[in-house]
Amino acid sequence: MGRLALALGLMFCAAPVLAQEAAQDASEPEFHTLNGHGGPVMAIAVAPSGQVATGSFDNSVGLWDEVTPRWLEGHAAAVTALTFGPGGTLVSGGDDFTVRLWGEEPRTLGQHQGKVTALAVSADGATVASGSWDGSIMLWPLSDGEPRALPAPGAGVNAVAFGPEGALYAATMSGVLLRYDLAGGSPVPLVQHGFGINRLALGDGWIAYGAVDGGTRVLDLSTGEQIADLTLDRRPILALAHHAASHQLAVGDGEGFIMIVDTQEWRIARDFRATRKGPVWALAFSPDGAVIHAGGLDDVAYAWPVAMLDQFAPGISGARSFLREAETMPNGERQFMRKCSICHALTPGPSRKAGPTLHGIFGRRAGTVPGYSYSDTLDGSDIVWSETTIDALFDQGPDHYIPGSKMPMQVISGGGDRDDLIDYLKQASTAPATTGE
Repeated sequence: MGRLALALGLMFCAAPVLAQEAAQDASEPEFHTLNGHGGPVMAIAVAPSGQVATGSFDNSVGLWDEVTPRWLEGHAAAVTALTFGPGGTLVSGGDDFTVRLWGEEPRTLGQHQGKVTALAVSADGATVASGSWDGSIMLWPLSDGEPRALPAPGAGVNAVAFGPEGALYAATMSGVLLRYDLAGGSPVPLVQHGFGINRLALGDGWIAYGAVDGGTRVLDLSTGEQIADLTLDRRPILALAHHAASHQLAVGDGEGFIMIVDTQEWRIARDFRATRKGPVWALAFSPDGAVIHAGGLDDVAYAWPVAMLDQFAPGISGARSFLREAETMPNGERQFMRKCSICHALTPGPSRKAGPTLHGIFGRRAGTVPGYSYSDTLDGSDIVWSETTIDALFDQGPDHYIPGSKMPMQVISGGGDRDDLIDYLKQASTAPATTGE
């Protein structure tokens, strides 16, 4: 089916289906949010029981009882991957290279040499597979046994998924989709896409993948032949989620859209702009398929009723500060929102953000906010934050100015932009310098 036909199918099919479904049941689930994280939501998983887990840039996992979270702490960097096993076992992976098992006694299963990007639990619940940007794929037993490394795929790994008959599928940054026979042997390439493949989803006899260039394609598992091309002019594809019972495949992209595909007819059933400026990094269906949970740049996760998707207006997520139009901000505030706001708050006291508060930063010695876990580099540092040191930090970048710190690489090349940021910080962080940075 061509792109034009798919688009026309969307235009003519979505509205009647919506009207019919809305009339059927006035008690359908309502839109709601899961609030509490201190940074973007980068991973979502839903347990067979319906419990939702979210992973965030704030280094934490949120385990939600309705809209009330229980925080699981242990990662030393952003949580980038989550999965539940068939028995409700929760596993997480992060930018700290670790794979963690959460239970009565949480523990680290093991560690890669790079960011953990993908997790999948086997159908029997005995093993979790993890993929990393270091180009490795590991199999970790969830009870007894030794971990096992699979043959290297030749590039960084973006996605893994268990398939039927003892197979594991992996997608790489070089655009290769591979099939591993877990009984042994070298991986078999199924497709060379040409651009990095970011996500995978498996169904009954098929596998779907989403790629950096926006490619969204479905292959027959037995033959490798293409079943459908669902590619639209939006890129990159950042999230896929499949709900078998309702025959739905959800696709999230870098421009903020969620596309719902009918996997029986391979047509686009719904297409919805979920954020003003994207991206949609994480998607997961509720057990009944009636709700799609989504995460992205916001520090909240959204629960969208699938039957109502096309009725929502773009930007329903609310006037969050970093979604304000950049043109409406003074330049100093704009620099703060782009470079600092994801990790740092300006208000006093603790927050759930990944970095310490910047409240009262001027005249304060680095590495001294009570209760914040600093890197060894900043713990005991003799740096005092001032116009000069903040200017140097963003002129050189944290990796050069404070080598070994946890601060991500952020450079503001224009001297005028750095001056505007400093002026903004002066007026926005007005408390006396009595607490640490």
